[in-house]
Amino acid sequence: QVQLMESGGGLVQAGGSLRLSCTASGDVVATMGWHRQPPGKQRELVAEVSRDGTTNYSDSVKGRFIISGDASRRTVFLQMTSLQVEDTGAYYCYGLGFFDGVQHWGPGTWVTVNS
Repeated sequence: QVQLMESGGGLVQAGGSLRLSCTASGDVVATMGWHRQPPGKQRELVAEVSRDGTTNYSDSVKGRFIISGDASRRTVFLQMTSLQVEDTGAYYCYGLGFFDGVQHWGPGTWVTVNS
């Protein structure tokens, strides 16, 4: 089992920045990353990083968000800049279990971007 805990959400004005943190405990994780769920919409990938440091971003955040840390250190950060109202939503950290292949989720942290 993998347990994850996020921190760092909050309220920010459009154009501002926020930094999210996520720490994993329990079993080894192969990949860690972030999904988000805007109000009334489905959960979507934001960014992820593998144990070897390979990163992947959704097109909507490229150039604005940076994921750092990695699964081997069980901690990842999401530096969000130039935030837009459309970035509002619940942000969930996830970790792909190295041995069980299961995607584990944190409880989520809310990000609100005001215009």
